[in-house]
Amino acid sequence: MMNILDTIIVQKRTEVEERKRQIPLEKITDSLFYNRRCFSISNALSQNTASGIIAEHKRMSPSKGVINDQLNVLEVVKGYQEAGASAISILTDQSFFGGSDQDLLSCRDTISIPLLRKDFIIDEYQVHEAKSIGADLILLIAACLSPLEVRYLSQLAISLGMEVLLELHDKEEFDHLCDEVHLVGINNRSLKTFDVDIERSLRMAEQLPREKIKVAESGIDDPSQVKLFKENGYKGFLIGENFMKTSNPGDALKLFINDIK
Repeated sequence: MMNILDTIIVQKRTEVEERKRQIPLEKITDSLFYNRRCFSISNALSQNTASGIIAEHKRMSPSKGVINDQLNVLEVVKGYQEAGASAISILTDQSFFGGSDQDLLSCRDTISIPLLRKDFIIDEYQVHEAKSIGADLILLIAACLSPLEVRYLSQLAISLGMEVLLELHDKEEFDHLCDEVHLVGINNRSLKTFDVDIERSLRMAEQLPREKIKVAESGIDDPSQVKLFKENGYKGFLIGENFMKTSNPGDALKLFINDIK
């Protein structure tokens, strides 16, 4: 029986093949943002004054259903930037998260901090897509890819000027780590069951290479958790649902950051 992640990947492979037929690669590389210089999330997270928060725009999820589909994406991300986010994650998967490439495209000219295209990337075509819509970095999920695929897609992203956030769920996926990946995210939510274990990031922190920039992902809803993660070497904290479930995510983030200080 397929789990949620398996179902998503089957759907994603179908979507990618259809998009390849609709928009050839040469047309993607002619897009407005394809040759723009990316903002560096590594630099953003390394600043002493950085909040470290990667604030996420997410309308829905397979585990929670609709979280908030009433807000304008541009207003949300502008609020995040003004509140002090170090970077912004925008979900572009439509079938399971209600997002689209247009969500990221519509924000690019307005936002001057790194934008993460958060999707289920399984094909080099999607890496070129990410660059063409203005992404500064992409997410690669170890559970979806072989170590060889992670290295190849990371090399491609870097050659296009982007960075890579590699998402891991357990120590068995450490063989996906490679020199090309500088940012490693530990997801507290299992993509197979969608259960959340906030201790996951803490258990794996000491086992990660010291030179990697560590990012804690999912299930974070209290500033005290961020403080604890910082004490364990984390520089980044990807948070979406906690802000998106409010009527004003930017204000929610501002209050959250004030409580970290």
